[in-house]
Amino acid sequence: MFVDEIKIYAKAGDGGDGVVRWLHLRGKEFSGPSGGNGGNGGDVYVRAVRDLNILNQYQQKKEFYAENGQEGMKNSKFGKNGEDKIIDVPIGSIVTDLQTDKKFQLLKEGETQLILKGGRGGLGNEMFKSSKNTTPKEFTPGTDGQEGDFFIELEIIGDAGFIGFPNIGKSTLLNELTHARAKVKNYPFTTLDPNLGDFYGYILADIPGVIEGAAKGKGLGHKFLRHIRRTRLLIHCIPLEEPENSVEDIIKRYNIIREELGQFDQELLNKKEIIVLTKSDLMEGKEVEKIIKALKKINKEIIVTSAYDDASVKAFSDFLIKKLEEEN
Repeated sequence: MFVDEIKIYAKAGDGGDGVVRWLHLRGKEFSGPSGGNGGNGGDVYVRAVRDLNILNQYQQKKEFYAENGQEGMKNSKFGKNGEDKIIDVPIGSIVTDLQTDKKFQLLKEGETQLILKGGRGGLGNEMFKSSKNTTPKEFTPGTDGQEGDFFIELEIIGDAGFIGFPNIGKSTLLNELTHARAKVKNYPFTTLDPNLGDFYGYILADIPGVIEGAAKGKGLGHKFLRHIRRTRLLIHCIPLEEPENSVEDIIKRYNIIREELGQFDQELLNKKEIIVLTKSDLMEGKEVEKIIKALKKINKEIIVTSAYDDASVKAFSDFLIKKLEEEN
C-alpha cells in the first residue's frame, strides 16, 4: 500500500549530566575538582531520499529517538555527544511540527533539515572552581532534548502528470510510454495510488482519477489532488468512447476537471496543459475532427492517441518530449 501521509513522534537526545569528581594524587587525596561536562544530546533531522515508498516503513514504527549525551567523567573528561537521528522521507515531502505549525519542505535529494535540537550537556564541578571556591561541589544536569509530533505529507514532484476522470486510459498510456507496471483494469478507480514512470529522464505521474466533487472530498477526494501541485505540465486525458462521444460531453467533462482543480488550488489553473484524446480507435475520424475543432476554441494544444496504435503512441511520445524540453 502506498503511504503518502503519516504522523510520527520524535525526540532529540537529552544532554548528559555534569559530574562531581576529584583528582586523586599520591600524597594528596583530594587535589582539586576534575568532574567533566556532560555530552550534548543528539539532534533530529529529516532527509529527502529518492524512495517514494519509504513512509510505508514507518507505519509500524512511528517513534524516533536521537541518542542521549553521556554524563561527564573523571579527570576532566567530557561525556560523549549523543548520535543524531536522521529520518528519511521522500523527495517532495512537507514535514509539519504539530505544536508550532512550522513546516519543513524537502525538494531535493539529500536535502537535510534540523527539526529538533538536542539538550545541552551539564557542567561538571571543575567548571565552578575559583580562587574563592577551590573545592566546588556544584554541577548542573543536562537539559532535555526537544520533542514533538510531526505530520509528514508527500507531494510528488513530477515533470508531467496525467489527470482526468477514472478509467480513461491514463495508466495504460503511462505503461506504454515508460514501461511502468501500473495496474490496468476495466473499472473505475483502478489507480488508488499515484504511479510514476521514467520517460527519457523525465518523471511522468499517473494521478488517480478525479471526479466531480473531488475538491470537497468526494471519491478519492483531494488526497491526490495535491500531487498535481508540483508537476510542471498537466496532461489532461479525455476518452473518445461511448457514451461521452459528443462535442458537448467532451467539453463538459473537460470543464468539470478544470473546476475541481481550481476549487482545490487556483494556481493549478495556471500550469501548462495539453489535452490528450485517448481511445481514438473507438471513434470515427470525422467525429474526432469535430471534437478537436471545438476544443481548439479554448486555446489548448491537443493530440489524439490510442494505446493500441503504435504509430499514435510514437507521435504522442515525440510530441511530449518536445513539450517537456520546452518547459525544462
